[in-house]
Amino acid sequence: MTAAAEVDGGATQRNDLLRQARDLRVARRAPEALAVLEQLQALYPGFSRGLQERGHCHVVMGDAAAALEALREAVRLNPSLPASWDMLEQLHRMRGETGPADGAAQRLAMLRRLPPEIVAADSLLADGDLAEAETVVRDVLYRQGPSAGALRLLARIREASGASDEAQALLEGVLETAPDYDAARFDYAMMLLQRQKPQAARREAERLLQREPERREHLKLFAAACVALGDYEPVIEIYRRLLDGAPVVGAETAELRLWRANALKVTGRLEEAVADYRAALAARPDYGVAWFSLANLKLHSFSDADVERLQAAAARTDLQDMDRVYLAFALGKALEDRADYAGSWRWYAQGNEVRRSLGRYRPEVAEACAARTTQAFTAEVFNDRADCGAPDADPIFVLGLPRSGSTLIEQILASHSQVEGTQELTEIGRYAGELFGRDPDCGLPVRPEAVLQMSAAEARALGERFLAETRTYRREGRPFFIDKMPNNFWYIGLIHLILPKAKIIDVRREPMACCFSNLKQLFGTTNQEFTYDIDAIARYYRSYLDLMRHWDEVLPGRVLRVQYEDMVEDLEGGVRRMLEHCGLAFEPACLDFHQTRRSVRTPSSEQVRRPISRDGLAQWRNYEPWLAPLQAALGDALIRYRD
Repeated sequence: MTAAAEVDGGATQRNDLLRQARDLRVARRAPEALAVLEQLQALYPGFSRGLQERGHCHVVMGDAAAALEALREAVRLNPSLPASWDMLEQLHRMRGETGPADGAAQRLAMLRRLPPEIVAADSLLADGDLAEAETVVRDVLYRQGPSAGALRLLARIREASGASDEAQALLEGVLETAPDYDAARFDYAMMLLQRQKPQAARREAERLLQREPERREHLKLFAAACVALGDYEPVIEIYRRLLDGAPVVGAETAELRLWRANALKVTGRLEEAVADYRAALAARPDYGVAWFSLANLKLHSFSDADVERLQAAAARTDLQDMDRVYLAFALGKALEDRADYAGSWRWYAQGNEVRRSLGRYRPEVAEACAARTTQAFTAEVFNDRADCGAPDADPIFVLGLPRSGSTLIEQILASHSQVEGTQELTEIGRYAGELFGRDPDCGLPVRPEAVLQMSAAEARALGERFLAETRTYRREGRPFFIDKMPNNFWYIGLIHLILPKAKIIDVRREPMACCFSNLKQLFGTTNQEFTYDIDAIARYYRSYLDLMRHWDEVLPGRVLRVQYEDMVEDLEGGVRRMLEHCGLAFEPACLDFHQTRRSVRTPSSEQVRRPISRDGLAQWRNYEPWLAPLQAALGDALIRYRD
């Protein structure tokens, strides 16, 4: 069965269940209707019209409180439900709740001023019925001609359908004819942010804030753009302002506290970060991501009361999958701190199992990509293109596997007066996707042989594009800057072709320590899907070794390998070697890297603010009884990683 057929089949089943529940309610068999709706919600938990029907059933049964709960959730998921707003107004007035009743009445009046077809299409979009929603909107445009509102809605539908370029073009056309259409500008800014164009997104947010300086969603948009740019200081103040207008408890307060805590953590204000994470949990005690964020502060420990609360939360049967994942990893860290390694491993394993089930990563895809890359990027390719690329030597690429020590190396280099640390930049991976295509499950290139079609002029233009697009992250005016995206090891050949004078450093860590550190780390991004399975991480490590050996063969001397364990044993020797590779004079500040004040976004942010230690070299041995499958899967990688 095709994916489209599966979607159609799901929609048919969903709508049949809704129709069955509605018929039972109309027949005054509301309890039976609710039983059908329970089945519907279990299968389709975000289906707003199912929640609206639940509200109808509770009204019939005279349960106003349950009806309000269902209807509030329905309009949260889908604000374009006139019937829900109508019932909400009536229920609130019946209970004497004038404020909420007036608010519902205003929302209902606003919807009634819009064309019914547009309201219906917006509702269909909210429930994921994209094809049906698009048909309705295109019919309106055909019959009535272009209108800014209909075109904006079509853009949202096309974006949800995966046609991002078309959606962006539609919104740009709308804003050209209606520059004061703030809702379209907001959508446009969000689209720019999702397409990794944070500078442009921030400009649009600033324009929106000029018109409405206190509009909450516009402030949140501006803050999100700042975060994407690595500019955290204004974000902390923005979230404080937003909290002043938020209720003491509730989802929005918990979310704002979490976001502010994340910004405080990145800037090194750890005590304040802990206080805000705690405040998020006070506002929402079952907030899984806040529990995990506390655990992810590697130097923070949970109390006995915390562990009891975590275990009680994790035992609930109504958890969303990601909340279950967050709580499992938090409990793994909490029990690790107590030296209960058996219990800790059970939670890490459970978190990995659930997280793995939510992804589609397949180890054979990475292995095939490594093989195709070595076949495509030969020594002849580089010899024939020796004069390609932009001549600038500004970038320093620090790459390898996650949890290999790359944040330490970045912090050391960023402590040099001539080097600026930025963040894990996504530009190189995006260019590779444009040139070579992208596997839908893991994002790796599918046609690296397309490099053969790249001309010298195109290589130079791409290098200059990288320098231009990354300039927005360089706020200190230093001659050199670091791109610390670990996954760039896949693209060393491309980096060399477009930036032949850039420096490249491969940070490598002993395989058992590296792989175990990945297995116990929950990543906030979707590009590290290989880290949630023992076999997958072992095979990925082996592919990494194979590809790095190939780069050493076809580009001898191009990449400096830094062994994490060697840096721990001889920091000054390792620092001098790195600086020499980068053409930089030795500076003692690089040895005192932990005193450098800068934003650090990775899970190692607290460790690199302390002197180097040997603590992490053998942590995996505490879990050795459960890691025999990892050792077996790594095979000769346990030895050849030093080659």
